[in-house]
Amino acid sequence: MKKNNPFLVPVYSLSGRPLAKKLELNPEVFGINPNEKLVAQAVRVYLSRQRNAHPKTKSRGEIQGSRRKIWPQKGTGRARHGDRYAPIFVGGGVAHGPRGDRHWQLRLPKKMKKLAYFSVFSSYFADQKMLVVTGWQKLPQKTRQVEKKLASFLEARKIAAAKLGIILADIPAEQWRGWRNLQMVAQWPVSFRRLENINIHWLLQQDYLFLNPAAVKSLNSQTK
Repeated sequence: MKKNNPFLVPVYSLSGRPLAKKLELNPEVFGINPNEKLVAQAVRVYLSRQRNAHPKTKSRGEIQGSRRKIWPQKGTGRARHGDRYAPIFVGGGVAHGPRGDRHWQLRLPKKMKKLAYFSVFSSYFADQKMLVVTGWQKLPQKTRQVEKKLASFLEARKIAAAKLGIILADIPAEQWRGWRNLQMVAQWPVSFRRLENINIHWLLQQDYLFLNPAAVKSLNSQTK
């Protein structure tokens, strides 16, 4: 007698009903033991690459104005000065100030980055918080109608209102126009992302992940 394949998962329609066909997940992507330390490192690297140095001050050489000597060298009784834009004067340059060219961008090797993503997907799958849903191409370009479809799906699958991360692949660009404002009108947080635009930080913020079959097939081939 053959054992059930735990990586053979049902594919749901947007009505919440499982279809006859099933989709096999790659255990190297969805069935590994999650490496929490590597995931934490990947998040740190991602956040570091979002950080930019915005503050910048001008040095005395960058301030525009006359270079005339501020007062005569001798005879005034005051200290000898040449440039009125020296750092000791009001309106002068800043000595050793921020230059705006500093960065905190860390790096993560590609293999480690892949393993971090696989750890997150495996964690969602193990917790039964990842569903394969098809039929996104048939959705209308109306925000309210999409919201009703998702609401009926959550009710059918008995999923409480939570943060939904929807990852899609091979969806035409014009299909997204009616979904842009969904997060503003939906009763729960929902976010659509193309597979190529996801990041580790966004993934970890979701309570449930919905993937279309094309996204799953693309992830299955990531180990090759």
